[in-house]
Amino acid sequence: MRRALIGLAATVAATAVFLPALPAGATTAKVTTTKITVTAGKPTEFGFLLSKKSAPKGTVVFTVKNGGSLPHDFKINGKKTPDLNPGKSATLTVTFTKAGSFAYLCTVPGHAAAGMKGTFKVTA
Repeated sequence: MRRALIGLAATVAATAVFLPALPAGATTAKVTTTKITVTAGKPTEFGFLLSKKSAPKGTVVFTVKNGGSLPHDFKINGKKTPDLNPGKSATLTVTFTKAGSFAYLCTVPGHAAAGMKGTFKVTA
């Protein structure tokens, strides 16, 4: 019995060496994922309708559907969907590492100039 206890104590001590230490008062960061629906071509042909206009820092999954009658796409923070024909959808996953305002737009020539653009807010 004594040997078993000594063996257990040795195993616990050896394992503790390999556990990562956190500084005093440190906490682990919570990873946030937000889902947002984007409808291109709504409320007008050259507009976007977002289910939310802001999200906390982290990953945002944009589900983009073309609800208009012309091809559209959606670009934000350097990422873009393919051109979407009417009725088609695509998913765009974007990770925002800092708070701020991020422009979004349709890159089909002339569409942003016609109003297919906006600003998405990321909060801390």
